[in-house]
Amino acid sequence: MCQKRKVKKLYLIAYLKNLFFMNVFQQRRKQVQSYLKPNEALVLFAASHKIRNRDVEYKFRQDSDYYYLTGITEPDGILFLKSDYSCHFCLPKDKEKEIWTGIRLGKQACKEILQVDESFELTDWNTKKEELFTNVFNLYYFFGKDFERDREILEICNTLQKKLRDGKFGPSQISIPEFLHEMRMIKSPEELEILRKAVLATEKAHKKLMQTTKPGMYEFELEAILEGEYRKSGGESGYNPIVASGANATILHYTTNKSQLKEGDLVLVDSGAEIDYYTADVTRVFPVNKNFSTIQKDVYQVVLDAQKKAIQNSKAGNLFWDIHTSTIRLLSEGLKALGIFKESLDEILEKELYKKFYMHKTGHWLGMDVHDVGRYYTHGRSQVLQNGQVMTVEPGLYFDPSDEAIPKEFRGIGIRIEDDVLINGEEPIVLTKNIPKEILEIESLRDI
Repeated sequence: MCQKRKVKKLYLIAYLKNLFFMNVFQQRRKQVQSYLKPNEALVLFAASHKIRNRDVEYKFRQDSDYYYLTGITEPDGILFLKSDYSCHFCLPKDKEKEIWTGIRLGKQACKEILQVDESFELTDWNTKKEELFTNVFNLYYFFGKDFERDREILEICNTLQKKLRDGKFGPSQISIPEFLHEMRMIKSPEELEILRKAVLATEKAHKKLMQTTKPGMYEFELEAILEGEYRKSGGESGYNPIVASGANATILHYTTNKSQLKEGDLVLVDSGAEIDYYTADVTRVFPVNKNFSTIQKDVYQVVLDAQKKAIQNSKAGNLFWDIHTSTIRLLSEGLKALGIFKESLDEILEKELYKKFYMHKTGHWLGMDVHDVGRYYTHGRSQVLQNGQVMTVEPGLYFDPSDEAIPKEFRGIGIRIEDDVLINGEEPIVLTKNIPKEILEIESLRDI
């Protein structure tokens, strides 16, 4: 009897949890509908399976915008919204196909889950789409994601424009639904809770790497440890991990991950877990053996000091671009102190000499996508940081191993330090603060 009550309680908890998240998606759709004026509509297409090679597919991952408004992980769905109407198209129930690829929700379940006005099977789309688009003046649609969908949308518009004499018209304006991405930029408490889970999984993985890495291992072994830790936490890699030892760390998007780790080298690891469609994004650098060399420490400290200052500046009301420009100045000062530059600081900045060693931006938005949606500029002016936004802060310095113009001891060193920061008034919250980044912290962890 006691066991039955326990099972019932677990089912009830799961049901209430699902009900809660269904309500979250419903509230988001209502918010989108509140943005839509009469004669405006929004259409979103779910992701489709993609072929990897021959008849083998890539692992499916739902389109973030579609998931954000539906919570549905099935491929090929379509969501259509107007201010006073909503409908959804889904894969039809098909016993034979479900045996091979899994149970489908079906239109009735989708209608109940989404609480839309109407629910259809995808086979109805071709007969319904013209009716749905009729007398819609402005269509919100993410143009450029899928060429075939783009062409289909244009064909519908063109067809309806030929029916003006019948008193009908179709969209004469197609707009990118920026308001949806503005919604996604501000993270709700529910989103932050999931993101913290992804951060915790990432923390465990990075710490384990620092503790277990040793000379003779291969980069792909470290990648396997990362993925294994993410899986234990119910997640997976949110993007292709960068595990770059030695001079490989000077390649910004190095993902080959096949080199052997050597005594005296550093290893740069840029990797984050994704859990329930939200991803962390963290970069740490640590010695393959137990200790940093003197030169490695000096370069590392320049980057770390710049990163700490950039985090301090990540306050509501500050400009996104200003964080980058102040970081450039600090890194340039550091390069000059290291003896890399003989020129004055003003000349280094004016001629952008620093770009030889620091060629990327200081951060980006983070959320459902590792490079999350949202503008960085509006009408030529930098985005003002707002409470609830999450961004990365990731300065770095990279010394080309073949550059004979710099001292030999610097060549092949690549350092980037990246944390995930929640904008929170005057006090930015570093979500990834528990992942060691101080030199003594890292060396102490390497001694375990």
